[in-house]
Amino acid sequence: MAEKTESEKATSSSENLTCPLCLDIFDEATILTSCGHTFCRKCLKNYDLSHQDLDHMICPLCRKITKLSANRVDDFLTNVTVNGLVDNYHANCGDVNAVLEMRPKCTACKFHQDAVSFCRTCNNYMCTNCDFGHKHLTSFFEGHEIVSLQDIIDGKVSIGDLPEKCCIHKQENRDMFCEDCKVHVCYKCVIVGHQNHNIKNQTDFEQNLRLKVNDLVKRCAAKKTELENNIQNVEVQRQEVYTAVKKLLNDISEAYSIKAKGLEENHRNLIEQINIVKRSFDDDLNVLKSNDRQKIKSICSSITLVANERLGGLETDSLSAHTLLCEKLVAMLKEATDHTSATAITKRAQEKRFKPADDTRLDLGSILESDPKLRVIQCVDLRGCMVGMTPYSENSVAIGYLKSTFYVNANGFIRLNRSPSDEILIASSEKKVYIYDPTGSTPKHIVPTKHNDTKQVSGTRSGLIVTSSCDYTDPSVVTVYDRDGNAGKSLQAPDGVHLYAAVDEQDRVYVASVDVPNGNVVIRLYDLDGLNLKERVEFNIINMTLDHYWCYLVSLSPDMLAFACYKKLYFIKVSL
Repeated sequence: MAEKTESEKATSSSENLTCPLCLDIFDEATILTSCGHTFCRKCLKNYDLSHQDLDHMICPLCRKITKLSANRVDDFLTNVTVNGLVDNYHANCGDVNAVLEMRPKCTACKFHQDAVSFCRTCNNYMCTNCDFGHKHLTSFFEGHEIVSLQDIIDGKVSIGDLPEKCCIHKQENRDMFCEDCKVHVCYKCVIVGHQNHNIKNQTDFEQNLRLKVNDLVKRCAAKKTELENNIQNVEVQRQEVYTAVKKLLNDISEAYSIKAKGLEENHRNLIEQINIVKRSFDDDLNVLKSNDRQKIKSICSSITLVANERLGGLETDSLSAHTLLCEKLVAMLKEATDHTSATAITKRAQEKRFKPADDTRLDLGSILESDPKLRVIQCVDLRGCMVGMTPYSENSVAIGYLKSTFYVNANGFIRLNRSPSDEILIASSEKKVYIYDPTGSTPKHIVPTKHNDTKQVSGTRSGLIVTSSCDYTDPSVVTVYDRDGNAGKSLQAPDGVHLYAAVDEQDRVYVASVDVPNGNVVIRLYDLDGLNLKERVEFNIINMTLDHYWCYLVSLSPDMLAFACYKKLYFIKVSL
């Protein structure tokens, strides 16, 4: 009788100390503060694994929301009362409760009392009342096979290996699985309602399912390992990124230091230039001031000698000397006072200006004497019609006339120039530029172009090709190509204006816009920006006698251009 009482107490205690998630005795009971429900902490952690994207936890029982902190489940409060009861339960009941906890509940009725038997036919655990009904209501349960729960606990009978009975055909085992309907069936069900379906026997189905589960477990483990390794790799790559960023910062700091040092040096040079200019103007003004003071001194000395009270008593020689002094004084008084030199010096100072450097240049700028301008310093009549021109020296050019001794397989007239590396550049009416070696005997390269009738071609130190195309039916353009024929954006002239380009020794590009009807030429200076041209300076208009559109432009030096038009050659001084 005492043993039964202990069993009853153990059963009652275990029911009150059971986790709703794992249906086992609480292990580190943890409370949800929003609703007060208690669960095992490990059960809550497993439950939280599938809700990592949420900042809260929904109670599995009442659906109330509990906010999660940074440590999530680890920050939940422990239910001290329940944990104390669990400790007392384990201390008082010992191993007896371990068996009682495992006792299944009745699944045949809604009261869920402790099971005392198992019906193999119904596949249900049965409490005392259900067991009594099964045994005595023979009209309903005749033929049902009932086994004692104690036999199951003692291991005399194993219900895990018993096939389930079909709920429709009570006596038949549900030992087949319909793949199409995803249900277990008996063979009669197959005949009645699952003909032509994909049917597997229970053993094959369980084996396939077991293999599938094992495969999923292996894949999950492999994926977990892969993700963990990837997480480690992410951190490794983060360090690599930090190292690369640090290097970039160091490079930027170093580049800034170099440029800042250069700018400081440029600033000092500009200040020194300004001081030199100031001293020069001061010296010029001091000379004017000194000259005027010397004249004042001379006038004062002469007037002192001339304005003598004893003039009437002087001898003849003294009178003659005074006469000469008077004449000298009169001459000095007749000299015009220099009112313009100081003003001229002021004007020169005011004409000086500061020109800021382009954004692409390191230096702050330079001190200029005046606005950029061009000036024709010499005009030469040519002996014939010019068809080409190339620099010969810093103050001379070589002119090509209608008849040339240099031939290539090209249509129309050819135009020759040389590159900074002394290659011979040849343009014609074809969409090509020919490049020969310095001897002119060996072709090296052909650069395809996109415009016909190239009138002029020049080369840069970096190997780029600058062409001037003047087809009379299309707008005139200037284009920059690399050796593969890749082109930048072309400069295009207005209708009636032709463009001719030349490259100087600093790889700056001068472009002459020739307007024959109006008799003027406008030259602009461009900087190379990759394969594009960036305008830097527009010079003053030059008025010329233009008899033809057949022109040519070359750079002889940074401050000298040569421009030829038909039978005229102009040497042009450049002042930047």
